[in-house]
Formats: sequence, C-alpha cells, structure tokens
Amino acid sequence: MNQWQNFTKGILKENPVLVLVLGMCPALATTSSAINGLGMGLASTFVLALSNVIISAVKKMVPNIIRIPIFIVIIATFVTIVDMVMHAFVPDLYNALGIFIPLIVVNCMVLGRAEAFASKNDILSSLIDGLGIGIGFTLTLTVLGSIREILGAGSIFGYKFIAPTADGILVFILAPGAFLTLGILMALNNLYKNKTSKTTKNS
Repeated sequence: MNQWQNFTKGILKENPVLVLVLGMCPALATTSSAINGLGMGLASTFVLALSNVIISAVKKMVPNIIRIPIFIVIIATFVTIVDMVMHAFVPDLYNALGIFIPLIVVNCMVLGRAEAFASKNDILSSLIDGLGIGIGFTLTLTVLGSIREILGAGSIFGYKFIAPTADGILVFILAPGAFLTLGILMALNNLYKNKTSKTTKNS
C-alpha cells in the first residue's frame, strides 16, 4: 500500500466512525452542532497523528509487557497540550466539549491505531495513518454535527438561516437525533461502498 492509499483509507474505506465504529461516545455526544464536531475532530486528529509519530519512534525501546501504559502516557501528554491550548484560546468550544477533551486519552480509536499500526510501522507511515484516520473522523463528526444543527436549530456553524423565532426539529439536537443521523450516514456509506464494489466488478 502506497502512502496516498494509506492516507485516504481512513476517510471512507476504514472510516473510524462509519466503518470501524470507533470513538462513538464523542461522535454521538459532541455533535449537536457543526462547530463542536469540527473542534472535537481536530483535537482528536492532533492527538492521533502526533501520538502515532512518537509511538513509532520509541517502539523498539519499549518493553512489550508495558507498551500499553507507555502508549497511554504518550497519548495523555498530547491530550494535555490540546486541553490547555483550547482552554486558553477557544474557551467557548472548550466548555461545550467539556469532559470529552480529556477523554480522548481513552478513545479506542487513538489507542487502537497506536497498537495496530504505529507500533508496527515507520514514522512517516504512522503520521500519514494518523492524519488519514483523524481527517476521516473530523469529516464525519462535522457532517454529523452539521446535519443535526441544520435540522434541529435551523442554523449552520451558529449562523441562523431561518426566522429567529422559528424552531427546528428538536429531536435532532437531543440524543435520539444523534443515533438517527449516524444510522442514516452509515447506511449511505454502505450503499456507496456496495455500488462502488459492483461497478469495480462489472468493469
């Protein structure tokens, strides 16, 4: 697999939310708006990409028996950086995301890529893998948040496009709307994959 394929696989083929079904807690809990989804996705991408780089760099020096605790410490370091930077520069977004920023430490998507890929591959490949998976995660959360915000509040990235006194479909802002919207996105992704697979076979 070349580096371009390694990068793009995380967007559709191995999308962490729509295909691998990883990181579901932040995907469902933080996507009541587009900006929240984008912020959560970018924070996770930063942690994922840099954690992959460091883990790949030190993998030969880490005894196998303690590799998971070491990986978690590395991930926690970058999560702390993200937490402090967001608190200082984007306090509104920081408050909106709340506990889900520090919980990136135990996000199975981040730890899973560290264990499955970064600990077995070179630094460049690990960086590209982290960026690809992170961008796929970010795009999915942003689309999910955008759909929920449009339908639930009649706005996008905080900009209201319906009458200020008008209400959206409240259920999409609430928890059931997250499950419903995510289910629809998964179904559409599966339809796209099946259609692409059939086209490839026919050709």
